[in-house]
Amino acid sequence: MAQVWHDDDVDMSQLKNETISVIGYGIQGAAQASNLKDSGLNVIVGLRKGGSSWQKALDDGHTVMEVSEAAEQSDIIHILVPDMEQPKLYEEQIASHLKEGNALGFSHGLVINYQWVKPPEWVDVLMVAPKAPGRRVRELYLDNFGTPALVAVQQDFTNNALNRALSIAKGLGCARAGLLQTTFKEEVETDLFGEQADLCGGAASLIQNSFETLVNRGYQPEIAYFECLHELKLIVDLVQQYGIKGMYQRVSETARYGGLTRGTRVINQSSRDEMEKILDEIQSGEFAEEWRNIYNKEGKQSFDKYLDKIASHQIESTGKKLRDMMWPNETNE
Repeated sequence: MAQVWHDDDVDMSQLKNETISVIGYGIQGAAQASNLKDSGLNVIVGLRKGGSSWQKALDDGHTVMEVSEAAEQSDIIHILVPDMEQPKLYEEQIASHLKEGNALGFSHGLVINYQWVKPPEWVDVLMVAPKAPGRRVRELYLDNFGTPALVAVQQDFTNNALNRALSIAKGLGCARAGLLQTTFKEEVETDLFGEQADLCGGAASLIQNSFETLVNRGYQPEIAYFECLHELKLIVDLVQQYGIKGMYQRVSETARYGGLTRGTRVINQSSRDEMEKILDEIQSGEFAEEWRNIYNKEGKQSFDKYLDKIASHQIESTGKKLRDMMWPNETNE
């Protein structure tokens, strides 16, 4: 079982004399920098001057500097730019500014686990990974609660790296919910697997295939959309709050029997075999190298051919019309 800490278990006072630079001000960066600042910690936001986030960070009340200057003035450099940008940013703007006893922080361990970034032995390397999108991390903090977080230490030069990680997590508000100890390797491999086999890849494929099955058999696409996509959130909400058994206890008896007796015919041994292959590719580093090579060759355009295919799918045009009915004042793309 994972070790768990809560708010009363963590003394954040040791960070009062340290400066934390949050590098990046995207979805996680904005939330984490603001939460840490509101918790009374010394925060600098490191950004590219003239970038789209510079003024936003200033407007949010932060001290903003170029990345290299922020790294120079910090004790803890918390890197929250996208994974593929981290190696170059580290080499060009952070590495030369590190001092003995500094800490490098991350919220996802990919570049450390696959050694795309190789810190010197005289710094701490730690991770604080809130288990929610940045917007939710901020919302729950403002509600005087927090989202759970994972904490890990890859390198403990100061013999204080775990305390630093726990204190940052408390500053984010995450200790109010609970902090779970993990490793960089475990976080990376489980995170990538969950995204590919279940949360993003598996779920999206299941939705599309079930929708196509109904439409190809003559059912109206609008009805298929509601049954295969829209109502999924209702079930996921039940699973999240009550667990799988609790979900089954809260749906109709017909849904319960049908799900219990037919679900394993859809996600079966063949699906499980592919999951094993996906995990093998993650553990071996094959996936990471594939993604890195594609990104270096095509950049962000590497997504286009996949997203264009999804955009042309009937479920997208059907969904757009129905979402406009349900949420008429929002952009429902």
